[in-house]
Amino acid sequence: MADWLARKTIGDQHERTVKNALEARGWTVHPCGQGTYPAPIQQALRHTLSALRYFPDLIAARGSELVTIDAKARMPSTTSGNYAISHKCALAGLQFMGVHAPVPLYYVLGDLRVLTPAEVLHDTFHTLRPTSGAYHLVSSQLAFPFDEVFGTGTVHACAA
Repeated sequence: MADWLARKTIGDQHERTVKNALEARGWTVHPCGQGTYPAPIQQALRHTLSALRYFPDLIAARGSELVTIDAKARMPSTTSGNYAISHKCALAGLQFMGVHAPVPLYYVLGDLRVLTPAEVLHDTFHTLRPTSGAYHLVSSQLAFPFDEVFGTGTVHACAA
């Protein structure tokens, strides 16, 4: 699925899955980033090196807590047990967090496990950086469960 439109379709579905999972845990969720822009802007962003390309997909609030989410649909690798996360994306994530501190940025991966840009870039402990330098390979065992980061789902009882 090297075709951008096919990848976008998978990514959009994953964003909906993440949005629904967050809402089930009491979060209010709103889209942001590339997916909210008109097609000509999305196309232009694909041809730039700007960190805007990697802006989070979702913003969510629960009470006074605010988080941003970059939904990463095509992870983990089915053969290696690692997540492959772009070095450029992780660097842009760190920049985003520096500018918008203390609002965290979480990568929610295809299996609904969670990492932060800092965890991805922590080379000496748990990432393997291929000689090409394009991607960091992070063991899927080191990602956090969704419920541990965002809380557990709740069942809302109807008032009698």
